[in-house]
Order: sequence, then structure tokens, then C-alpha cells
Amino acid sequence: MENITVIRPRKGWWDINWREIIEYWELLYFFVWRDIKVRYKQTVIGAAWAIIQPFMTMVVFSLFFGKMAKISSEGLPYPVFYYSALLPWTYFASSLRKSVEIIVQNQSVIRKVYFPRLILPISSVISPLVDFAIAFPVLIGIMIYYGFGLSIKILMLPLFILLAMLTALSVGIWLCGLNAIYRDVRHAVPFMIQLWMFASPVVYPASIVPEKWRLLFGLNPMVGVIEGFRWMLVGKGTPPNAMLAISALAVLILLITGTMYFRRMESTIVDMV
Repeated sequence: MENITVIRPRKGWWDINWREIIEYWELLYFFVWRDIKVRYKQTVIGAAWAIIQPFMTMVVFSLFFGKMAKISSEGLPYPVFYYSALLPWTYFASSLRKSVEIIVQNQSVIRKVYFPRLILPISSVISPLVDFAIAFPVLIGIMIYYGFGLSIKILMLPLFILLAMLTALSVGIWLCGLNAIYRDVRHAVPFMIQLWMFASPVVYPASIVPEKWRLLFGLNPMVGVIEGFRWMLVGKGTPPNAMLAISALAVLILLITGTMYFRRMESTIVDMV
């Protein structure tokens, strides 16, 4: 007699089988590896694009916001000031753009095969880490050129990368679920990312924000990430403090509510896409 496995949607807002997601790690690896191969397939300069984008943006920011607008860099050379912020920001923006359409792009797979759907947004925040790893040595080179060395604080790098990943994942879970229902969400994301960048201390230091607004400013999770990167690498920016704690709390709330929402619509996602 044949064994028949019946797959039913789980009930409840927080009924997530994390063990099942771990068991599907090979599928997660496949999605990540596929995204990396597709991104660099039939390109002229391949992985160099991971360096060109933040580097050229750094040059433009250094020229216009630094040399011409004279925005404070807290005494840092403008290339160091901007590249140390653009590196985590580029990773976050790339992850968010991938997350928003990950469900729609994989609708044919979703309709044919069962797997934990949460794997899709998770894969969308892992693959951009390759670009981050490629571009990070350039930052080290720029720091060395301007006379900066690495300190013991570099050991906190995984902490800030994890915070950036969770930020992208928490927002991405919300957006990919909404985009499966309302397809015009993807058109609003580039505009949202642009506004979010200017609401983060990429172009300017967080120190110019009035003290009474600091805690509210810290609700933006990327504030803690970017300021943490600058502090960790070059000793400027805000060290781990209450503002970083607020950023982490905001990420936690977004992640919990986003996962609950995604879990709620997971059972009907096949019909929506």
C-alpha cells in the first residue's frame, strides 16, 4: 500500500515550522546560487559591477555633497566617509529590490512544488552578500590609502551585517507579500528606497540630527547599521548605544509582524500569483 502524504496549510498567525525551513537548506542554496549565476551571466565585466556601483556613487557624493555642498564628514576624508556608508546601504537596497518580486518571479515553481515559501525572501537577502564580500576589500584599500588601519572593533562586523540582513528581510517579507496581491507595489519600491537613503545617515553624519530627535531617528534600522559601520571601521559615527538598541527593536517588530502576515497569506499565495 502506498504511503500518501497530505500537506495542509498550518493554522494560526505564528505557526511556523522552523525545522522544516532548515530541512530545505538545499533548496535555499539552489535559489541563492541560481540568483548569483543569473546576475552575472552574459555580462561583460561580471562581478566588477559589485564594485563599480558603490565606488562611482562614492565619487559623485564626494564631489557634490562633499566638495561643493561642504556637508560635514566628521573630519573623515569624503571617500572613506561615503564608501563606509554606501557599502551596507547598497547591500540593503539590493536585497530589498530582490525581495519585492521574489514571489512573483517564482510563481511557476510555487504552483508546482511544495516548499516553505519563506525560503524565497530569505534567499533574496543572502545572495547580495556576494556583492558585499566583493566590494568590502575596496573599502579596506581606501582606508589604507588614507592612513586608517583595522582595529579589534572589526570583530563586530558580523553583528552589523546581521542587522542589515534582518532589516532587509523584515521589510522584504512585507513587500513581497503585498506585491503578490498588488502588483504596483514594485513600482513604489525604488522611490521608497531613494527616500529611505536620505532618511539614513549616508550623505550626512547622524551627529547633525538634533538630540531631541535622536531616538525617533533611531527607529530607522539602517541608522544603527550605517553608524555602526563607520564607528567600527574608522572610529567615527555612533558606537553601540540606545539608538542601536532602538534600531534593533524596530527590526524585531518588523520581522515578527512581517512573518505573521506572510504566514497568514501563505496558504492562498498560489491563487494570488
